[in-house]
Amino acid sequence: MPPAADPDEDLCSSAAAAAAAGEVAPAPPLPPPPVSAEERIERAWAHWRRLGSPRLMVAPMVDNSELPFRMLCRRYGADAAYTPMLHSRIFSENEKYRSMEFTTCKEDRPLFVQFCANDPDILLQAAKMVEPHCDYVDINFGCPQRIARRGNYGAFLMDNLTLVKSLVQNLSANLHVPVSVKIRIFPRLEDTLAYAKMLEEAGASLVAVHGRTRDEKDGKKFRADWDAIKAVKDALRVPVLANGNIRHMEDVKNCLDHTGADGVLSAETLLENPALFAGFRTKEWKEDGDENGDSGLDQADLVIEYLKLCERYPVPWRMVRSHVHKMLGDWFRVHPEVREELNKQNLLTFEWLHDMVMRLKKLGGRVPLYKKESALQTTANGLAASNA
Repeated sequence: MPPAADPDEDLCSSAAAAAAAGEVAPAPPLPPPPVSAEERIERAWAHWRRLGSPRLMVAPMVDNSELPFRMLCRRYGADAAYTPMLHSRIFSENEKYRSMEFTTCKEDRPLFVQFCANDPDILLQAAKMVEPHCDYVDINFGCPQRIARRGNYGAFLMDNLTLVKSLVQNLSANLHVPVSVKIRIFPRLEDTLAYAKMLEEAGASLVAVHGRTRDEKDGKKFRADWDAIKAVKDALRVPVLANGNIRHMEDVKNCLDHTGADGVLSAETLLENPALFAGFRTKEWKEDGDENGDSGLDQADLVIEYLKLCERYPVPWRMVRSHVHKMLGDWFRVHPEVREELNKQNLLTFEWLHDMVMRLKKLGGRVPLYKKESALQTTANGLAASNA
């Protein structure tokens, strides 16, 4: 018989597949024994510390926080990462969806696997499939998009706190891996605090707070409310993460100082600049002064690195195309004809994309990333050192 597969090399295999191979599927583990609230809080912090108390995290992004991108961000300073939001019902029912939308590897840790859900039993079924391959199972209570309204999940469950509570309780009572949640704030602070405390009491071992309301969808138009995040951090006893307004390492420092949060998440900025957590910044956030020099790295270099990771860890081409557009946005604004060529390319290949990047370099020179070698960059190094 072949050697037993590593759990991260054979993801989400079904009992039916095991039976077809002549193997006996192992019995599912028994639910963990109930614990007191005090012991659960202690375990939440013990788990967080075992992971190295990660502080710089890749936020969950639909079609964008997939394995190759997570690994690229980890290469440039990210301590932990979330998967894209996975639909719990489809995940539990459809093997093709599982194999296409959720991949991981040994180096892809610490890892949060995020689901949207509105049925506690279906969510638990999906969560048990990923439990051996992650460090947290996360519930998305923050998606504000129209599709979440139609599907009755994400931030629209803020209108049904009884269901929210049951989703968290059912996972917490039946999983051996901790449960985390990602939320948005209510317009009234007292409602936000009551919501966060309810989630903690229901069994959440970590709460990530996006400091915008459900209606504040445009991150460029609405600033995240760090005061609200601070209030949640002060009110809860489990680790709290801050999400919103993270564009460079100075923002990381300011956010952690202001909120007291245990870590930060970044989403949109990482799509353009996956090297953010290593202290690099784009021209948009470059400050005047001698301390902000051309780092020698540019966004085209990051695209090449990303494409090599995609060759190693294949993902759907729609994800690859999206990342190329985001990372090469500055180049495409100068050379829109190359962007149009990409848009017309129905069937992408790695060879074609590599050639396109080389063509852009010949046309436009470089679009450098900048690095501030000062106390702020020292802060980034200090964050990494403190977790070593």
